[in-house]
Amino acid sequence: MSLNELIRDDAVPRSRAYSQRGLLVVICSCVVLVVGMVAATNLAVPMLAASALRPSASALVWIVDTYVIFFACLVIPGGAAGDRFGRKGVLLAGLGLFAAGALLSAAAPNVALLLAGRAITGVGAAAVLPNTLAVLLHAVPVERKAATIATWASMTGIGGVIGNVGGGAILSGGSWRWLFAAAVPISLVLGALVARVAPVSPRHERRLDPLGALLLVGASVALLVGIVEGPEAGWSSMPVIAGFVCAAVLFLTWTVVELKVEHPLLDPRLFRLPGLRSACLGMTAIFFGMFALFYVNASFLQYGKGFSVLLTGLGIIPLTVPIILGARHVGRLVQRIGLDATVALAFVFVGGGLLGLSTSGAQTPYAAYAAWLVITGIGVTLALPTLSGAIAGSLPPAQAGVGAGLQATTREFGSALGVAVIGTILTARFVAALPPDIRAGGNPHTVAQARTVTAPERAGDVVAAFISGADAGLRVVGIAVLGLGALVVLPSLLSRGTGRASA
Repeated sequence: MSLNELIRDDAVPRSRAYSQRGLLVVICSCVVLVVGMVAATNLAVPMLAASALRPSASALVWIVDTYVIFFACLVIPGGAAGDRFGRKGVLLAGLGLFAAGALLSAAAPNVALLLAGRAITGVGAAAVLPNTLAVLLHAVPVERKAATIATWASMTGIGGVIGNVGGGAILSGGSWRWLFAAAVPISLVLGALVARVAPVSPRHERRLDPLGALLLVGASVALLVGIVEGPEAGWSSMPVIAGFVCAAVLFLTWTVVELKVEHPLLDPRLFRLPGLRSACLGMTAIFFGMFALFYVNASFLQYGKGFSVLLTGLGIIPLTVPIILGARHVGRLVQRIGLDATVALAFVFVGGGLLGLSTSGAQTPYAAYAAWLVITGIGVTLALPTLSGAIAGSLPPAQAGVGAGLQATTREFGSALGVAVIGTILTARFVAALPPDIRAGGNPHTVAQARTVTAPERAGDVVAAFISGADAGLRVVGIAVLGLGALVVLPSLLSRGTGRASA
């Protein structure tokens, strides 16, 4: 549906129609900004690895994941803050934080300040995303709410495409800092436009749960510490063991706290609903696979295929073709073959596509690589609307906001885990695949580090080791997606089988 169709109504005054159109464009631009930043940052990984900051392999993962994990864990509190303090005001504050974090990232003289900037940007994104939808729904009449939600949701997918293409164009200027610097004026301009066109919505006396939010962030960060630091620090090292132990303790504490507070951030009892539990696991698994692919794809096309950063941004587009062309047909497929069969088919395509991509070496034609991207994209196209509908359908209408928050949290949390896991596998396999003399030259953990300790004519050996690591990572993630898909689908199939047997 076009923007014109969305707001056209003969009974609505022309000035109000133009006002709604302008609001929709501005709000959708905010969504594209915060979602696109994740994809764009992946493109900058090779530049960051070769930069004067000299980040380690684990630091590269943290540069991507710090934004995503704060985004994931705080998106529900961001929506609650909008209800409590005013959605427009929290949206504006989020855009301000996004700009401040991007500015700090662009100017960061070291990795520590870059990570701080990424964290601030993630907090800003968590304040922006839920309140964009809340502002829109307050502004449009009841009969247009469904179309508005559909348009808003499509922007979360389109944002990844624009992030890749736009990020590639910006980074082609030659510096990773330009990516973050460009986000500053965009955020400020959008903030000025939101201040001008967005209506003020009523506030609600919704209690916040800062302790729950703090525990969830702490547990998630601790889990990622254990995963990300393993290859370099050693899996039996104290930081890695402490990370896993702290994650378990903090997740358990979070569960106890959320069960006791009157207004929990996220009520763990919701996961007693089998349909909701399976759909949330499914959403996490799909984004786990997607963002693992995004993290590897950016470096694979630049190192393995010799693509420029702009061509790399364009290179992911085959993945999105099925999403753009096929999303409208998924509902009819569900009606024809059923929900479980559609979800199972989605996981087969995503997992199979990732396994196919794991066979793509430097000599594989890009056309073959693109074909596997299309197969993966078909799976994503089948999964997203189906799982989103399953999450929404598992909750009563009064908890629609909880459902939207769950979708955002599971998407971003899956994304963070995907980057962390594939980054860990990639690093471990890359180091193991390097020729012994290159490893002995300085124990390198990234392509940039390896190139500094060996002669230029050995660059082919370094790239070959990287491709070996990328293939291993995609293979493990593909198998994991297929396994998680079985966990999503089998309980429903078994319960139906048991029901038919008892009847």
